[in-house]
Amino acid sequence: MFSCFHVSMLSSDGVDIYLSWGIMFYMRYKFHGGIHPDAFKSLTSDKPIKRPFIPKRIVLPLSQHVGSPAEPVVNVGDDIKIGDLIAKPSGYISSAVHASISGKITDIMRLPTHNHPRVLSVIIESDGGDQDFSPIHNPNVKSLSRPELIDIIRSAGVVGLGGAAFPTDVKLSPPHDKKIDAVILNGAECEPYLTCDHRLMLEKASDILKGLDIIVRILGVKQVYIAIESNKLSAIYSMERALEMYRHQRSALPGLAQVERLKLVVLNEKYPQGAEKQIIKAVLNRTVPSLGLPMDVGCIVNNIGTAYAIYEAVYLGKPLIERAITITGSCVMEPINIWVRIGTILSDLKETFGAFTAEPRKVIMGGPMMGLAQYTMDVPISKGVGGVLFLTGDEVDTGKESVCIRCGRCIDVCPIGLVPTTLMYRVKKGNFQEAESLGIANCYECGSCAYTCPAKIPLVDYMKYGKAKIQKV
Repeated sequence: MFSCFHVSMLSSDGVDIYLSWGIMFYMRYKFHGGIHPDAFKSLTSDKPIKRPFIPKRIVLPLSQHVGSPAEPVVNVGDDIKIGDLIAKPSGYISSAVHASISGKITDIMRLPTHNHPRVLSVIIESDGGDQDFSPIHNPNVKSLSRPELIDIIRSAGVVGLGGAAFPTDVKLSPPHDKKIDAVILNGAECEPYLTCDHRLMLEKASDILKGLDIIVRILGVKQVYIAIESNKLSAIYSMERALEMYRHQRSALPGLAQVERLKLVVLNEKYPQGAEKQIIKAVLNRTVPSLGLPMDVGCIVNNIGTAYAIYEAVYLGKPLIERAITITGSCVMEPINIWVRIGTILSDLKETFGAFTAEPRKVIMGGPMMGLAQYTMDVPISKGVGGVLFLTGDEVDTGKESVCIRCGRCIDVCPIGLVPTTLMYRVKKGNFQEAESLGIANCYECGSCAYTCPAKIPLVDYMKYGKAKIQKV
């Protein structure tokens, strides 16, 4: 299996480059549009993922995933242990929620989250005796069937950790008429500032491959690609070394041992390289149809963090109760990568990164391109949050919106090929049906148009508003 493995990338003049360590870099295709914002990743790319304090209180939203909210299976006053099921999936597209600390349930009420004004949430007060989750090492992983693996992933509440938070068990169960022949492990992490995936690849490469192996076993694909942006050379080396370690231990990864093609692909540094449609185009030169899904072109994309969560669920019996995030920004005294218990209140995390060097002008949950600005720090870290940014006034563009000058830059950079200003005018005039016919539903709000607009028009806000109005019709 590993005899066909190589790392690849294309040089600026289109010629394959061979490195001294004997592995070829390879990059063949490009996607339309995109931008090159400053990365700011050096703030935390060399910071190992720390384990901070155990919070005294957590707030667990029951809707921190795509689909139906989870259904609570606990009551106020119940004593809870770490890893206990708090809420079960309420439908096919839903996800379980587990206790990330031990203690007592003090309330079940609607509270704000980073992306919703009011979500039914379970509040747990720590009993003070909480410890880390005790793993249950599963020695029979190789003998588990596909349905058993999917059931473990669903029971563990694993969702996509790249930001979308789509239930992973559903993604790994495509309809029978969708023939999947390729898997892409997404290590692009193209959002500026964020480096938690980078650090995961440095610190947990072997375990990530075990999670990837589970994905491959479930889907039975013959093509596997590990895609990483070129600004993460240390992560590329780490993943390559992990692959080499298993090169002569094929039985350790029975899924990957059966694939016909395994490639470590180095992507050109470009935003939004990590978006599913764009990474599929860059790696496989397949175009996902309008309003379509990766499975429509025979591909499944999973994030690095998701693969690691799958490993923990299957090998250790650990539900998704924590995740790695990046806390950064120029006004943070000590930018860091940390493991955070799901449900930890953002304001409680302040002691982990020290004081601010300047008063933050804006707090963003997620990256600066697709993240959401917060009006309060009393919101919990949910499964889909990969970072928190604290930005100063100098980092926040406060320029006022002016009239569109018809420069066309937003059209050039839109990775979907939309005409953002035309859509914006339709939304402003309330012509939502016209906006829908022009493809506004295809916008996944990457922010490239707003970033490049010289008139400072908040184009993404118009896209969000337009899509919301169309959904209500």
